Order: sequence, then structure tokens, then C-alpha cells
Amino acid sequence: MAEQGGVEPSVTSGTWRGVINGFRCDCLTFVLCLCSRGAFSEVVLAEEKRTQKLVAVKCIPKKALEGKENSIENEIAVLHKIKHANIVSLEEIFDSKSHLYLVMQLVSGGELFDRIIEKGFYTEKDASKLIQQILDAVKYLHDMGIVHRDLKPENLLYDSMEDDSKIMISDFGLSKIEGSGSVMSTACGTPGYVAPEVLAQKPYSKAVDCWSIGVIAYILLCGYPPFYDENDAKLFEQILKAEYEFDSPYWDDISDSAKDFIVHLMEKDPNIRYTCEQALQHPWIAGDTALDKNIHESVSAQIKKNFAKSKWKVCVCLSWKPL
Repeated sequence: MAEQGGVEPSVTSGTWRGVINGFRCDCLTFVLCLCSRGAFSEVVLAEEKRTQKLVAVKCIPKKALEGKENSIENEIAVLHKIKHANIVSLEEIFDSKSHLYLVMQLVSGGELFDRIIEKGFYTEKDASKLIQQILDAVKYLHDMGIVHRDLKPENLLYDSMEDDSKIMISDFGLSKIEGSGSVMSTACGTPGYVAPEVLAQKPYSKAVDCWSIGVIAYILLCGYPPFYDENDAKLFEQILKAEYEFDSPYWDDISDSAKDFIVHLMEKDPNIRYTCEQALQHPWIAGDTALDKNIHESVSAQIKKNFAKSKWKVCVCLSWKPL
């Protein structure tokens, strides 16, 4: 591995032969393919030369990290600690003068909402199986003393295009290791998924992830969010009061067990709210109360209406004032 300052990528047969952003890596061949671009980084496809395994390389310009060094160090510290079948793993880290490169496990099955829309048949049982995988992974994190703090559908990706593909949790940019220096009180997350205690600017715990899982379960069963307002201050007021409904006709064919499951996760008081362990034992997850009725038409129509990608809000540090 060596840095080649100022060297342009050499393109041969559709590959950057180990060179990207002027960086040469002897163990990777960078494929000429941009997977995604975020606010501070871009993700490119690469092939590990020895195994020919495809990986995703997150390329982060160091200029973009100025003032945010602690954040990326925290993300790397978290990723180094975890290894779970439903969590995207960090394979390796490379460092150059201009960029930091995180070599990540490649997940190629697409985003959660896209897959639901593409299905012709979708039931409560499908949603239950998805939530069970998420709960199992988040319980693992919580047992390790890690809080994700930004669980949302956009951070849930399918491992492959197979029909029985597992779901994977990604993006640990806001994650926090409990007991690593300070009580969690930073108001961060994604509007619509944050727990009431975060917005109340109170110290909070891993229970914030359980609230977010409740919000995700709600959306998976109806296709629209439990809290919504164009005005963030009004949206936060709804969340602070835990004001949501199981509206007719969208919830008419959803089981009482599913609603009970959601109520226990979207409980305003974090001390009463279900933990991941309790949620995994609920009949809607561990039993046979999730219904087989096809709800695809209604749910997919609402997802298309309410979650157009142009409407998705990125994670932010939340700043608001009560009305």
C-alpha cells in the first residue's frame, strides 16, 4: 500500500487499478462505479484482489472531517467492536494524506421501502420477521453498551437480491458507546424517529432505539409515519406528547397484537417502554399472532405517497423551540 500523490485514476477494462483519489492500495481493485454520495463522503465499489470479494469503500475527504474528528473516531470505535449477521461490518481502514477510506461489507439488496414496493405480496408476518431481525441486532448492540441513535428505514438495507435476504443495519455515524465519558443528552437523530426524551432535552439511554423501532414497525404496517408535520416544531410537539393514532381504514385489517406491540415500544415514558428483550418475547414477534393477510396494495401506495426520496430528511442535530 502506498500513496501516489497527484496520480489520476488509470482506467483499464472498467477498473481503477488500485488507485482512487490519488491513493494506491495493493490489496484492492477499485471498480469504476459510484455506489452513493453523501454530504461528507462517497461510496465506491471495490474488489479484494486475494479473495475477489466485492466490498464498499467509504471515501471521506479529510477536509470534510475538520472539526468532526471525534465523530468519525467514535464511529470507527463502534464498528471495530461489533460483529453481527444483521449489521454491516467494517472490514479495514486505509489512511492517505487527503482521505480516510473505510472498507465496508457490501450489501447489494437495496433499501427497505424499495423492496416492499416491488413485492406483490406483503403481510404482517413479513413485517414481524423484519422487526425481529432489527430487534435481535439492536439487542446485541445494547448488550455491548452501544446505542445507535439513528434507526430509520433509510439505514435498513437488504444483504442481497434474494427473496429471503436478511436485513442489515447501517450508518453508525451518530452511535454512542454508553459510559464512554458523558451522559447522553445531545439532541441528535432524524426528525420523525427521535424519542420524546431526546426532544425534552433530558438525559437518555438505549431506550431511544426501542422508540425508533416502534416508529419503523408502525410505518411497515401502514406505509405512513405516526408523526408528521411540515413544521418541525409542530412535529416535535406531537412526539413529545406521543400523540399518534391507528387511523381507519389503514389499520382496520391490522391485528390488535401488532397495535399492542407498537404501543409498548412507542411508550412516552422510557422507564416503561419495552426493551429489545421484552419486544422479542411479544406474541407478535415470538408467537403466531401476526396475520397472513396481504396488505401490500395499501402499504406500498402509502409508502410511495409519503416517502418519496425527495421528502426524506437527513439526520441532523436537532434544534427547536416549543410553540
